[in-house]
Amino acid sequence: MANPKLRLSENIAGAFYVDSTCIDCDTCRQLAPASFRDHGGQSSVYRQPETQAEIRLAEMAIVACPTGSIGSSEKFDARSAIGSFPFQTTENIYYCGFNSERSFGAWSYLIVRPKGKGGNVLIDSPRFSLPLVKKIEAMGGVSQMFLTHRDDIADHERFAGKFGATRIMHKDDGAAKYGIEQIIEGESAVKLDDELTIIPVAGHTRGSMVLLYKNKFLFTGDHLAWSPKRETLIAFRNACWYSWTQQTRTMAKLLDYEFEWVLPGHGRIAYKPKAEMKRHLTGCVEWMKQTN
Repeated sequence: MANPKLRLSENIAGAFYVDSTCIDCDTCRQLAPASFRDHGGQSSVYRQPETQAEIRLAEMAIVACPTGSIGSSEKFDARSAIGSFPFQTTENIYYCGFNSERSFGAWSYLIVRPKGKGGNVLIDSPRFSLPLVKKIEAMGGVSQMFLTHRDDIADHERFAGKFGATRIMHKDDGAAKYGIEQIIEGESAVKLDDELTIIPVAGHTRGSMVLLYKNKFLFTGDHLAWSPKRETLIAFRNACWYSWTQQTRTMAKLLDYEFEWVLPGHGRIAYKPKAEMKRHLTGCVEWMKQTN
């Protein structure tokens, strides 16, 4: 947990606070927007949580924070906060919490499916924390791990070893050197089964991929996210490690698909009806073309 001696001056007075080790990953602001804000390069508490729901979310932010930069000067229900993860986002989609500093605080997700449907899928890797591992085990374990790109793989080896999961990653992000079991090559979409489609989308990294589930949920890694400020879909021009031109081209590929949810590793989650989501994606592609 955070060090009170490093408490940032931007925090409002009260129990909850952020210290100077914050890396500005946005996790706390997504989980508890009523309490945490971006004051410019780091997060801080701008309003102390008051209701039980607000307190619970702030406590969950303590658990999720990848750098242990959030604290409370008062005793809090750590057991309950830890037990909140994986946290249901919608339907059978869960946010794992326990974000990893090795992935700069990227979000990872769990798709819970019956064994007859192929079993559970872990998208990218959270921290390998025993309470989280036990919860995932109770939910059916992990059959497959889909790794969107090399930045967000964190503790993939430990999760794969624990659950005997098949890891999936693109060749162009160095999958072979990580000992990945299923290596994707080229740009063509790959159907894992009748519900899951892999779409390679080079750009953020050479081997970036997204995962489409049920033509409804798109797990996008660092390729695509929602911007609350712009109120539309965006790509991260300043965090494109391979090729913005390629990312613009592969973003346009997604116009051939339908989805209602965008679930990124970095950036905000979005839900829109399919037609509206496509309109936002079209606008994103046009904006990207103008910035090439």
